[in-house]
Amino acid sequence: MSLTSIGLALYLLPIGLTVISYLGYPLLLMGFRRRYPLPTTDPPEWPEITVVIPVFNEERAIAATLENVLAIDYPPGRRHILVVSDASSDGTDEIVRSFSDRGVELVRLAQRGGKTAAENGAGGHLRGSIVVNLDATIRIPAASIKALARAFQDPTVGVASGRDVSVGDEATESNQDESRYVGYEMWVRRLETEHGSIVGASGCLYAIRRELFDHIFPEALSRDFASPLIARELGFRSVSIDAAICLVPRTRSLKAEFRRKVRTMTRGLETLWYKRHLLNPFRHGRFAVFLAAHKLLRWLVFLSLPLAGLGLVLLALGSRAGLVVLLVNLVVVGLGALGYYWPAGAKAPRLLTLVGFVVSAHLAGLVAWYRALRGELNPIWEPTRRP
Repeated sequence: MSLTSIGLALYLLPIGLTVISYLGYPLLLMGFRRRYPLPTTDPPEWPEITVVIPVFNEERAIAATLENVLAIDYPPGRRHILVVSDASSDGTDEIVRSFSDRGVELVRLAQRGGKTAAENGAGGHLRGSIVVNLDATIRIPAASIKALARAFQDPTVGVASGRDVSVGDEATESNQDESRYVGYEMWVRRLETEHGSIVGASGCLYAIRRELFDHIFPEALSRDFASPLIARELGFRSVSIDAAICLVPRTRSLKAEFRRKVRTMTRGLETLWYKRHLLNPFRHGRFAVFLAAHKLLRWLVFLSLPLAGLGLVLLALGSRAGLVVLLVNLVVVGLGALGYYWPAGAKAPRLLTLVGFVVSAHLAGLVAWYRALRGELNPIWEPTRRP
């Protein structure tokens, strides 16, 4: 085999993985008959729920978030709101305590441990049969919690995830393509739900049966990703609920989104390794296929990028056409870098925002693999500060 052939194969590897995971997988789901309808009527009595909100230094947002949660359409006597402060050092705790006469409970951790540690800290204070996990910087319409709770009338459902809607000011942000990606992700989860189970829940809004809530889950791992995996291990499925809308403000810049992606993908890779036995299709059937196609293949795209770079060099050495391909790729990377470093709050050209989003996402995935393979686990949580 010639160097050019080897170079072409290496260059096409991440492209092939991308096509399979992002296009082939949902097309495969669309080609099969849907078999798993969800309950559409209200239960005779709404289940008691505990809304868990982990926070760290959220004095700017927590009051508005609590007002939003207190205004949801859910029987007040069946609703318990629990804020877990990850040793916040600003005025967050005082603000939360000011809501105590309205049924909001504060649990403060003595030492910072990260988001998962904060969620673990909620374990001994849960009251409801359903635990609703909520981020501190998002907003939910009044009907979203009932939409989640309604799904649990199906005894096979262990986790119900909300539908993220990414929102922001497109006139000043360089990260508007995140909204399109989130919309795609929610579409794939809808297809998975119709065929049995999703393989990862929304970190901003999801609900889980109390008996599935792991009080001692490893602090360096991702609970929202792991919750559907835990549910599968215990014989339950997980679903995405379109009516459970969660409004998620976009980060203002690609730099902030890059940091978020590195953190979430690193934790995701470690979580998948922790639950890697679920990738066995002989034991876990279609769920293993969903998990491999939706998560593993996507992340392997980033791991294959150094091989693609080597392939580009071999192509450039083997032919003029290969040299042109290398130069085109360098131009794309250059445009991506320009989009990445575009000043926050300044309107960027559409081409730069798109290329910058794609390039920074791939670089974030590569950095996440590097950290995961080196075992650089950092459970300490620095929340994404959203507008």
